[in-house]
Amino acid sequence: MPEVSRFFGILIRMYFDDHNPPHFHAIYAGNEAKVGIDPIILLEGKLPNRAVSMVIEWAALHQRELIHNWEQLRKDHPAERIEPLK
Repeated sequence: MPEVSRFFGILIRMYFDDHNPPHFHAIYAGNEAKVGIDPIILLEGKLPNRAVSMVIEWAALHQRELIHNWEQLRKDHPAERIEPLK
């Protein structure tokens, strides 16, 4: 599962052959959440509220890049790194 970004201890990953809807996985402090890309929404799992806020903010800033990575991975192409939240 490629790591596409990392910020404030939050790891963002996308699976190569994952199912729809387009989403990514956010991992923080032993917790994991699946986050939809369009719309940006917590699909399942749990993270601390502050981490969820940062993940949602980051996803909103990089939604196009996330969609592009989803499409690339569906074609068996590598995902590109996405700038972390600052």
